[in-house]
Amino acid sequence: MTHIWQGLRSGDWLTDARMRGYSLILLAICTLALVGWIAASDGLIDRNSKPIGTDFSNVYAAGTLIWQGRPAEAYEPARQHAAEKAVFGGREVPFYGWLYPPFFFAVAFLVASLPYAWGLAIWLAASFAAYLAAMRAIVPRPETLLIAAAFPAVFINIGHGQNGFLTAALLGGALHWLDRRPWLAGVLIGLLAYKPQFGVLIPVALLAGGRWNTIGAAAATVAALVAVSFVTLGGGVWHAFADSMTFTQTVVLEPGGIGWEKIQSAFSAMRMWGAGVRTAYAIQIALALMLAASLAWLWQSTALFELKASALATASLLATPYVLDYDLVVLAVAIVFFVRHGMNRGFHDYEISLLAAAWFMPLLSRAVAGVTGIPLGLLALLALYVFIVQRAVRDRLGSVIEVRGIAQA
Repeated sequence: MTHIWQGLRSGDWLTDARMRGYSLILLAICTLALVGWIAASDGLIDRNSKPIGTDFSNVYAAGTLIWQGRPAEAYEPARQHAAEKAVFGGREVPFYGWLYPPFFFAVAFLVASLPYAWGLAIWLAASFAAYLAAMRAIVPRPETLLIAAAFPAVFINIGHGQNGFLTAALLGGALHWLDRRPWLAGVLIGLLAYKPQFGVLIPVALLAGGRWNTIGAAAATVAALVAVSFVTLGGGVWHAFADSMTFTQTVVLEPGGIGWEKIQSAFSAMRMWGAGVRTAYAIQIALALMLAASLAWLWQSTALFELKASALATASLLATPYVLDYDLVVLAVAIVFFVRHGMNRGFHDYEISLLAAAWFMPLLSRAVAGVTGIPLGLLALLALYVFIVQRAVRDRLGSVIEVRGIAQA
């Protein structure tokens, strides 16, 4: 038992060979499961009467409404659901709401120009390639692509036909280019506005770090996206989007219409445990404020950039009440920056084991929460964030002690 504990503490158990082996095994198992899922489907409808790519059906259906000149109807649940059923020849399928800002209609418009299966395949392939490119840019090592591809959140995202790859690619790419090309980083952050709940703390970090060029580029990008959507779709679609936010809040989020086990936030955990809506919001807001304060300190400090980037990626997931398990692809950004820091400066006790647990966690988070009520995803994110801040504090204290030792000598 002592030997096991020492191994967890040092992280020596996670050798390069084991990382490759575990990744290959998981990649093979999940790939076979996905192939079997698709092979058992009937006309792109699986055995559970859900579309292949589930959530992608709302993107594709919204795209068909654009082609028909009726984009605002995507924000009306009954008409959006009718459009989703029409995609599959009128067959009954579950409703997947269109919850995105109007400028994300650009993606919907493009994928709906193709047959459903091709649109889904190209969407996933293109966004997956962007995600892998961002991971490889941050840690340019041969094994990066394998480990990033085998990350369990990848398969959850593929199963849902979701946009976790795009979110991770934009945030990871922005952080990668922040020092070298701040304007490009700002453009990528601006594009991330299609998922506004993940951008709550980004301005806090950029302001604390004095990243004015990036802030300007991000603001200009968002303004351009809004302007283009007004010109191409009209102002009515923005009114429809604003009205639909009430539906998202009161039907999807607050009563847990999609299942508390799928949502990985503090708000969801409180509601799953029986707390009222106000109490859950209070806990979520308190957490967001603590994250904002610690991020502001970290980003104006002398901590190395890898820790700042890892903290921002983790905090972006923690700060919002609406984060699904497929959104945990963004966790790869936090992990890869922390790994880069450890490779450059060495790992402290339990850091390697924690990173491995965080990497594996998306595979279990939904099932564990559903069976036991334990919000494994939330706990893993909180633990990772604490370790990141703790590492920044220790590195800073170590630098101070080193400087004092040199001065005394």
